[in-house]
Amino acid sequence: MKFLAKAAPAIFVLLWSTGFVGSKLGAPYIEPMAFLTLRFLAVIPVLFVLALPLVKSWPSAPTVIGHCIITGMLVHGIYLGGVFWAIKQGMPAGLSSIIVGLQPVLTALMAVVLLNESISRKHWLSMAIGAAGLALVLGPKFDPGGSGITPVTIAVVFAAVAGISLGTVYQKRFVQKTDLLAATIWQYVGALLITVPLSAFESWQITWSGDLIFAMVWLVLVLSVGAILLLMLLIREGAVSQVASLFYLVPVATAVESYFLFNETLSLVQIAGMALVIGAVLTIRTVPRKP
Repeated sequence: MKFLAKAAPAIFVLLWSTGFVGSKLGAPYIEPMAFLTLRFLAVIPVLFVLALPLVKSWPSAPTVIGHCIITGMLVHGIYLGGVFWAIKQGMPAGLSSIIVGLQPVLTALMAVVLLNESISRKHWLSMAIGAAGLALVLGPKFDPGGSGITPVTIAVVFAAVAGISLGTVYQKRFVQKTDLLAATIWQYVGALLITVPLSAFESWQITWSGDLIFAMVWLVLVLSVGAILLLMLLIREGAVSQVASLFYLVPVATAVESYFLFNETLSLVQIAGMALVIGAVLTIRTVPRKP
């Protein structure tokens, strides 16, 4: 158990980063809200089967269930829905990744204001270094001529980042003592409250292919079950600002995966940026938490 606790952050980053790869595989065959709706509908029975022998106390109070649903709307519905929609409208994935890279800073600020977390100067400095490293990693992917860069798509991605940042803090504040599996099931109910109405504006034309089926299975089992449960566990056990810093590592891991899977290039500048990000996150993870 001690090994699992120590390895959990690295496992989470690895699993979460594959979500971008899975999304890239499935995106050509299905519209974004329909994709997310099917994904969330599929994960609920999977989690329920897992929860039946493991959950000893299901949330029954309407207030507790409501907190779980709101968390899901923020972390899954608004965040994933916003990013998927903006990319589908033509926003370059590199630009969306840069905006999403603001999440650790925004989450840390919210944690200070809403949770009274105390963050040291060393922590803030490390976050700044991590942001600089992330800019080096993602810079070559930035396409300022992309047709999908509009005030609307930029605003939607910023809203998505605000959603997951607030959702992370909300989870720590209001869903701290609820069983993880039970809470996560209700979170996906909340996510569906976002994606189902929005999917009504889509055609629901789906081209079933091997890539789409693999992507759906992977995203359901590995991301929506494995990675999300790890994220909820990390939020419960650690400072929100420290957990948020792990998201700096996700684009780094995705860049490495894309190098091997999609033959994307990695320059020396990007590799140097990766080293900065990794060093910054390791420093943040070792900064003592202040009471």
